[in-house]
Amino acid sequence: MIHVIARCEIKKGCMEEFLRILKANVPTVLAEAGCLRYEPCVDVEGGAFVTILETWESEAHLKAHLATPHMAAYREAVTPLRGETILHVVKPA
Repeated sequence: MIHVIARCEIKKGCMEEFLRILKANVPTVLAEAGCLRYEPCVDVEGGAFVTILETWESEAHLKAHLATPHMAAYREAVTPLRGETILHVVKPA
C-alpha cells in the first residue's frame, strides 16, 4: 500500500473552479482498480491550497492512474488554475 499527499497551490480567484473540476473527477478515480482513497481537502483556516489524500494498493496502481485519459484531461483543465504542486509518495513504515 502507498499513500500520496498532493498539495496544490491555487491561483487567486480560481479556488471554486479548481474544486468543481477536481470534485467532478473524484468518482472516476475512486472507481479505478487499486484506489482505496482519493479525498480532496482544504485548509481549515482557508487559504490558497488544496491537498488531495490518496491511498493506492500499489505503486503500479498509482502509475496506471496517472496514465489514464481522465487524469490527462483533469491536468489540462486545472493547470491554468494552479501554481506549484508538491507530491509526497509514502508507504507505511
